[in-house]
Amino acid sequence: MVSGGFGARVPVSSSSLAERIRERAFALGFDAFGICDAETGPEAGERLRAFVADGRHGTMGWLAERVEARAHPQGLWPEARSVISVGMSYAPEGDPLATLGLPGAGNISVYARHRDYHDIIKGLLKHLAQFVVVESRRGGVEAGVKVFVDTAPVPEKPLAERAGLGWQGKHTNVVSRDHGSWLLLGEVYTTLVLPPTAHRAGQCGSCTRCLVACPTDAFPAPYEMDARRCISYLTIEHAGPVPEEFRVAMGNRIYGCDDCLAACPWNRFAAESRHLKLRAREDLVAPDLAELAVLDDSGFRRLFSGSPIKRIGRGRFVRNVLIAAGNSGDARLLEVVQGLCEDSDPVVAEAARWACGRLGAAE
Repeated sequence: MVSGGFGARVPVSSSSLAERIRERAFALGFDAFGICDAETGPEAGERLRAFVADGRHGTMGWLAERVEARAHPQGLWPEARSVISVGMSYAPEGDPLATLGLPGAGNISVYARHRDYHDIIKGLLKHLAQFVVVESRRGGVEAGVKVFVDTAPVPEKPLAERAGLGWQGKHTNVVSRDHGSWLLLGEVYTTLVLPPTAHRAGQCGSCTRCLVACPTDAFPAPYEMDARRCISYLTIEHAGPVPEEFRVAMGNRIYGCDDCLAACPWNRFAAESRHLKLRAREDLVAPDLAELAVLDDSGFRRLFSGSPIKRIGRGRFVRNVLIAAGNSGDARLLEVVQGLCEDSDPVVAEAARWACGRLGAAE
């Protein structure tokens, strides 16, 4: 977070400053840019409140705790007048689902196959925010700024849509004309009044590919999602045993799920990400389940140092690996899985016993 004074509550002489900020954002490495006022409109707040009221956030209590702050920017920072919304493409090379179903291999969501994007984007946002402060000061205005990635209660998707980066698709994620469904988002809130970016046309139309692609039917309706059924939620946010009704559908997905994103036809316009730290590490494209299952805590931390996967801890990750092993039909994994049936982590041990039952039947 970067902050300055709060004196710029009047419009700054504008279009030239906005253009300089835009140029700086692209020079820093962002792939999409837009500006909007510090509002999201009533619909965004209504959708979020309904999502939480229906319990669709599952065990993500942090969503329920700060609904109003997340519903609109000024709920988080009342002094905010404009939001600079940026996107960074993480579009993969080739088919991101090519490793689904590979015997003995796990599938990791594209965004988590290398460095943690939170660290990458926040570092660049701080540079962009400092540029805003310096350039405003040259014009005689003291600008306040704060930077956010998705770890803060920020309505990043509605803001990205309002700033013209794209639109929220039927899978509830942002879809871009240029980058498809592969955009990571970040924001600079500022006390400056900046001219908003014009919207670009684009829509989902009658397409329902993302909804049909979901392995666990996590979309009750277009533009609605029930996190409790989402594989990304189940493998990342959900602690404890994964409900058995979803385990077979998880297949070999051991961290996140890209099925609805990969199905989007707008992806045909997306070029492979130019950011080396977001391109997949070779060892994380189709990692060996047998090797991952036997990771102890230190081995897990060492393998995923600098990765977003490190956040969920060894127990939750190995739980996911064991479910994938049980779904593999590969009886060669049975010995490895049996060795974890008495693991000190009861969630790991339970997943191992479930996988043993599946592999024993396959054998």
